[in-house]
Amino acid sequence: MVKFSGVMPANLLPFTADLAIDEPAYRKHLRWLADTRGVTGVVANGHAAAIALDEVGPQCPVVAGVYADGTQEAVELARDAKAEGAAAVLVFPPTLFMWGARGKPEMALRHFSEIAAQADLPIIVFEYPPASGIGYSPETLAQLAAIPHVSAVKDWSNDIVAFEANLRALRATGRPIAMLSAFTMSLMATFLLGADGAISGMGSVVADLQAELFELCQKGDVDGARRINDRLDPLVQVFYAPPFVDMHNRMKAALVLLGRLPAAHVRPPLTPVSAAEREAIRQALAAARLAPARPSP
Repeated sequence: MVKFSGVMPANLLPFTADLAIDEPAYRKHLRWLADTRGVTGVVANGHAAAIALDEVGPQCPVVAGVYADGTQEAVELARDAKAEGAAAVLVFPPTLFMWGARGKPEMALRHFSEIAAQADLPIIVFEYPPASGIGYSPETLAQLAAIPHVSAVKDWSNDIVAFEANLRALRATGRPIAMLSAFTMSLMATFLLGADGAISGMGSVVADLQAELFELCQKGDVDGARRINDRLDPLVQVFYAPPFVDMHNRMKAALVLLGRLPAAHVRPPLTPVSAAEREAIRQALAAARLAPARPSP
């Protein structure tokens, strides 16, 4: 079984002005991530995974996102990912689950069991916040951990109490299931609790700082970890401010300010960030000691 650990950024996808994938910019973005010390893999969704595999696959494991409302469709997507060379699949919960599936854990067990049996590659379970209606209980996560090929959980419970309960439930199984934190708003706390690493969209911007934070927490250097956490905090505040739906738009704007993407185009119905918000992002980057000092245009 694959053992996942360390920082695995969920990469952002740049577009051209006509909203096609900007492949040269995407490849440059992937290369920066793969070459960053402490990055142990990248996560890509959909057909972008094929580009990621071609660009960094031999050097850096690529996890392909699988989002499907039906189990058979998820199986087919997972099979495609395996055929293309993905190291694993990150399986999102079907939206159907928000209609009460939390009370029927056998639905989740069937979904993941069939993907495992028919696709035959490592699986990362995507855990959502309990309030979303599609998160799994700690008991269900423990049952999922018993399924062959389930190798890790990406925990986005967004609640430190729920995170710890999930972590304890996984550890109690005795199986080597990695706990990968997606709780970016409290990443240091999850690392100190014992997370094995992180899968984070914000890692597309600050993979280097997240990797350093993880390393310091692993060493028990709490003071050093606090210093990195203090640098990350201004970015956390600006990226995850309401409305939450704009978090990745803001990260794209940050990458443009850092000179790592040529443009921050977003597909409708999303809308670009405002000039005022772009300036707030610039200031947050400066506070994190990452950005050029000049103001944004």
